[in-house]
Amino acid sequence: MNTIGRIAVLGGGSWATALAKLLAANTDRLLWYMRRRDRINGFLRYGHNPVYLTDVNFDTSRIDFSDDINEVCERADTLVVAVPSPYLETHIERLTVDISDKNIVSAVKGIVPGDNLIVTDYFMERFGCAEQNLMVIGGPCHAEEVALDRLSYLTIGCHDLQKSAEFAACLTGKKMKTITSSDVEGIEYGAVLKNVYAIAAGIISGMKAGDNFMAMMVCNAVREMRRFVDAISPIERDICRSAYLGDLLVTSYSRFSRNHNFGAMIGKGLNVKAAIMEMDMVAEGYYGTKCIHEVNAQRCGVDMPIAECIYSILYEGRNPRSALNSITDCFK
Repeated sequence: MNTIGRIAVLGGGSWATALAKLLAANTDRLLWYMRRRDRINGFLRYGHNPVYLTDVNFDTSRIDFSDDINEVCERADTLVVAVPSPYLETHIERLTVDISDKNIVSAVKGIVPGDNLIVTDYFMERFGCAEQNLMVIGGPCHAEEVALDRLSYLTIGCHDLQKSAEFAACLTGKKMKTITSSDVEGIEYGAVLKNVYAIAAGIISGMKAGDNFMAMMVCNAVREMRRFVDAISPIERDICRSAYLGDLLVTSYSRFSRNHNFGAMIGKGLNVKAAIMEMDMVAEGYYGTKCIHEVNAQRCGVDMPIAECIYSILYEGRNPRSALNSITDCFK
C-alpha cells in the first residue's frame, strides 16, 4: 500500500470525533465506524456526536456511518483506530476481513491490556500488517481544544516518513500543525507513560501538595520516561520534543486531562474503585500503569520510582500520601 486512499475512523468517543473533524475538512468523503446504532442515528439527526464534543457540527452528507466494522474496514485504505485500549480487542475481534495490507493509524495512546503490546505491534502480530504501513498519532493535543479551534500540534510517527507526511496533510489545518517522526515505538510508549504521570500529577493536585512538588515530579518523570523508552527502543531521540515532554506537560496540567482528574479524585480521598466509577470516560493511565509495570519487569528493568509508586497506589492499595512521600528523596 503506497497511498493513504480512503480513510475510516474507528471509534465514537471524543478523540475519534476530534480527529474526524480534522479529517473531514481535508477529505472528500469519510468512513466512520461506531459500535452503537443509536449513536449513529443521533449523529445523523442532529449533525453532531450526540454524546461527545457536541458543539462540533459535521456535514453528515459527506460521511458514511456504519455499525459494521467489517464493512468499513473493507472499503477503507487507511484505518484510524481511536478506541480506548481496554476495549480495543472487543471491537477488533469482530473483524473477519483481511486488513493486512491496510494503513493502520493508532490514536489509542495506550497498551493492549493482557497482551501488553503497543497498538502498532498488536496489529503487526495479530493481522500481519506491514511495519511501513503502521502509524501513530502523538500529542500534545486534547480533543476538547481541537473542538474549540485552538492552535494545536500533532506528531505523526511512521517508519515510512513519506507516508507519515501524506497522512499528516490529512490532519493539517489553520489551527492544527503537524510534525512527522520515524520514532513509532517511542511515541507510543511515551503516550502511555504520560498518562501514568498525569495520574501522579492529579494525586499531587488533589492532596494540595503544591506547585513546587508538582514541578519536581514532572521534571523527574520526563527523565524516567527517557530511561524507559531508550531501553525498550534504543535509538537517538530528543525527549524534550513535543511528542514526549509536550504531551507529558499538557496531560499532567490540563483541566481537560481525564488522567489528571482521575488522580485528583484519589488525592482527595476517593478509593480507586470509586474514582473509576466517577469517571464518565476511560482514564487510560489506570490500565497503562499495570502494563508498564509488567513490561518494565519483563523487558527493561529500569529505575521507575514514580511509575512504581502509582502502581502501588492503584493496584496494591497503598496510601497515596505515604507512597508519594516515600519517593521524594530520589528526586533530582
